[in-house]
Amino acid sequence: MEQFGPQETIKLAIIGGSGFYEPGMLAGVSEINVETPYGPVKPLMGKLQNGMTVAFLARHGRDHSVLPHQINYRANLWGLKSLGVKRIIATTAVGSLGKSLGPGSLAIIDQLLDFTKQRVLTFFEQGDVHQAHIDVSEPYCPELREMLRKAAALCKIKVRMGGCYVCTEGPRYETAAEVRMFQMLGGSVVGMTGVPEAVLARELGICYANISAVTNWAAGITQTPLKHSEVVHIMAENQAKIRKLITECLVAAGEEAQCRCQK
Repeated sequence: MEQFGPQETIKLAIIGGSGFYEPGMLAGVSEINVETPYGPVKPLMGKLQNGMTVAFLARHGRDHSVLPHQINYRANLWGLKSLGVKRIIATTAVGSLGKSLGPGSLAIIDQLLDFTKQRVLTFFEQGDVHQAHIDVSEPYCPELREMLRKAAALCKIKVRMGGCYVCTEGPRYETAAEVRMFQMLGGSVVGMTGVPEAVLARELGICYANISAVTNWAAGITQTPLKHSEVVHIMAENQAKIRKLITECLVAAGEEAQCRCQK
């Protein structure tokens, strides 16, 4: 794994998923260009209400022109790390695998199942066994998740704490048979972008938490065909809540972490 050079330090970042392309909670927003060994990335940067500088990266591009299997996950994470980012809150639009989480719900998940097939999943391309075999018993930062829980309570935003994110390759939606399998394995929600993002963040020692925004029922739970327009519509309805939740969490989180993610 290559080393990072000195850059302007920005310790907090947001990765926006489907339907979340602009950082509406930040002031004085400007675009910066970051060169990485995996290609360039162009995050936005701006300030929270308390003056903290935050980076914002639209995972699919600001015009949603990048499909899940085309995302340059390594460039995205490396670029944020090179800015000095230590904590990331990411959003993902997901389908629900159970009736307890309907469209419009928000979940702060704590586990994942990886069903991707052809993505580059790691920064480690040489056999350094002592570094490459990282612990992902808790793939999402427990400290950030607890801060999101407290922020949700403070903002009176209902969230489901815990749950398992199933990541599929995409770009197609899942079959009804696959959904039944995911349910049997303990999956709570299904999406296409959670992996390798969470794993790469851990390899770089970045605290990472995910807000899963339920936009639809997964295939076979209802008879309605799945459409991306529904995803965009539900995310638009949830924009204000998600921005408020992230803002409150980042203000409370600050820049220094006490968890083990960065070790």
